[in-house]
Amino acid sequence: MLKNEILQVAIYSGEIMLKSGAETYRVEDIIERMCKSKGLDDVNSFVTPTGMFVSDNKTHEATAIIKRVKNRKIDLDKISQVNNFARSFISGDMPYEDAVERLNRIDNTPKFHPVITLLLTGLASAFFTLLFGGMFPDFIAAFFISMISIGVFWSIDRLSDTQFLSTTASSVVISICSILSYKMGLGTSFDMIIVGAVMPLVPGVALTNGIRDLISGDILSGIARVFEAVMIAVSIAVGVGSVLGFWTGIMGGSLI
Repeated sequence: MLKNEILQVAIYSGEIMLKSGAETYRVEDIIERMCKSKGLDDVNSFVTPTGMFVSDNKTHEATAIIKRVKNRKIDLDKISQVNNFARSFISGDMPYEDAVERLNRIDNTPKFHPVITLLLTGLASAFFTLLFGGMFPDFIAAFFISMISIGVFWSIDRLSDTQFLSTTASSVVISICSILSYKMGLGTSFDMIIVGAVMPLVPGVALTNGIRDLISGDILSGIARVFEAVMIAVSIAVGVGSVLGFWTGIMGGSLI
């Protein structure tokens, strides 16, 4: 396999991992291990949450590749598949065409059916409601409200790459539906319904990865990920707080 082909395979692997929510130090490690296993001992990689820089600094044959990564989602299955692919690539003599084909299959792995995703999201939210002290009517309300909010999130996310907007809109929907459910007697505690329904929007993985990057010494990536998680948390607070403030202030409604 030629040097440029090795670099292309390594950076494609890193791109899939970065788009799927992997930590930056893990992406750098995968890229460097794959390259060094094929004899490229002078390879350096620098990864941020929005891009990758990979170079082979060998004298008179220096090569550098830059890859921009715009969209990031959490997909632990793809991260696991790339890890397994990297082990096979490192331990064997895999042709370039086969490597690219396997990575294409991983990159295009179909997601769960939207209906299944909605149902599981609703169940997760409903059980969080029980965990935080809600009653069975709150469980039912959180189940349906969470599914509605995720549908809104997906709809806005298809129109705009701004996660702040989609998260805020989903939080607004959750607050409105929770208050209406409570007022209509379909729930016993609107706050427990809100707490459970917003859990799928909470950036727990992003915050954890940011802290792990900071601990690993990737200061730039760690700060970026932590700040991203904080901004998502702020958008949730803005969505929920604006509805509660509007209801109690302008509308003069009572939440008790």
